Amino acid sequence: MTRRQTTRRRHVPRRRAAKPPRPKAIDVATAEVAELESMRHELERLASTSSPPRWNADPDEVRKSVAKLVLTLVEFIRQLLERQAIRRMEAGTLTEDQTEAVGLALMRLEETVREIAAQFDLAPEDLTLDLGPVGRLM
Repeated sequence: MTRRQTTRRRHVPRRRAAKPPRPKAIDVATAEVAELESMRHELERLASTSSPPRWNADPDEVRKSVAKLVLTLVEFIRQLLERQAIRRMEAGTLTEDQTEAVGLALMRLEETVREIAAQFDLAPEDLTLDLGPVGRLM
C-alpha cells in the first residue's frame, strides 16, 4: 500500500438533518384585508372621539387660550416641584421647617392657579395638553 492509500479516509455519507415541518401557507391577501379592516376600525374609533384641543385664534378667546396654556405649564411645574419635595423629604435632606415652608408654598401656588383658572372659566381638568402620540401632559 502506498502512503496515499493509507492516509485516505473512507468516505462516509453524512446524515441529513430532518427538515422541520413547513408552516401552513398564509393567504397574504386575507392577512392584508384583515389588517386593513383593523386599521379602518381604529381610525373610525379615533375619529369618533373628540378632536384634541387646539389653540383658538378667535380674538375673543385668545386671552382664555393663553391663560390655559400658561396655567397648564405652571401646574405641571408645580407638580414636578411637589414630587421633588416629597423625594427630598423622604431622603431626609429637608428640615422640618423647610418641609413646612415648601408645602405651604406649593399649596398657595395651587390655590392661585385654581383662582386664576376660575376667572377664565377653566376647570382643573382643562389644564392639560394633548401631546399627540405621547399622550396627555398631566
